[in-house]
Amino acid sequence: MLVGPVAFPSRQRLNYVNHARRLAEDDWTGEDSEEEPEGHDEMEVEVTKRKLPKRYANQLMLSEWLVDVPSDLAEEWLLVVCPVGKRTLIVASRGSTAAYTRSGFCVNRFPSLLPGGNRQNSATGKDYTILDCIYSEVNRTYFVLDVMCWRGHPVYDCQTEFRFFWLQSKLEEEGKKLAEIASHNPFKFVGLPSLPYTPEAICQTLAAIYPFEVDGLLFYHKQTHYTPGSTPLVGWLKPYMVADILGLAVPACPLSTKPDYANAQMQQIIELKKSKAEGRSTSPRKKESRYELEHLSTPKKAESSTSKMECTSKIGS
Repeated sequence: MLVGPVAFPSRQRLNYVNHARRLAEDDWTGEDSEEEPEGHDEMEVEVTKRKLPKRYANQLMLSEWLVDVPSDLAEEWLLVVCPVGKRTLIVASRGSTAAYTRSGFCVNRFPSLLPGGNRQNSATGKDYTILDCIYSEVNRTYFVLDVMCWRGHPVYDCQTEFRFFWLQSKLEEEGKKLAEIASHNPFKFVGLPSLPYTPEAICQTLAAIYPFEVDGLLFYHKQTHYTPGSTPLVGWLKPYMVADILGLAVPACPLSTKPDYANAQMQQIIELKKSKAEGRSTSPRKKESRYELEHLSTPKKAESSTSKMECTSKIGS
């Protein structure tokens, strides 16, 4: 059964509403004092550099490596196939659509056919939309992973199963126009489908053909709310890791083929998670953990196998 908003106290529900409104309207009244730097005599431009990214930083729900397989994986988890690209926070509000990096920098602003995303469909300030996307420059497409707010209705406190269902329903209501490039929609918005995890489903997933370059697999717990920051309730695996981590007999196909650096990469991931569990962290490892899901993984470059292994190992958080 799909579950919508759970019974939270009205004050907490109001906080979700206010948070979505702040992101949509860029209205941080009452919060600026908390971000005021101690050194008031520093140059104003330096203050601006420090403060601006904070407002939109760390707004995405990020995954952890799915090294420790949950016992209820088959019953309580959903699977999403992800393209190569950059994780992006999309905020459509007041007649414009803004794209922010995970660290909070606005990298693009454009019209879109998302509710609130252009002047024609933003008659009122209440029409705003906040999405968690993966941007593929090759496809000129924002692949929509999750929804936090649609047409002014926040769903942070809804369970994953409901959010995914609601997102696909809303995208279907908008029709094909969102998935087409036009003057008022210069980038495509395409939903990424989810499916319940089963051994059969993941084998079919690995053998399937996709309209994009596959980066990896995200596993979402059905009952988790949308919580910014990394969480063990969202897991991440490269396709070639499925056989070893999940213990499945997978079909021989391009996605299941291991690169030369796979074993060394896995050892690094295990050591990283072990060090985090023990409360140990070296400076390089700490930097790696913060990298997670700016790209879901580093796009391919012409580099050595050792270098590739080091880059792809940076996803773990």
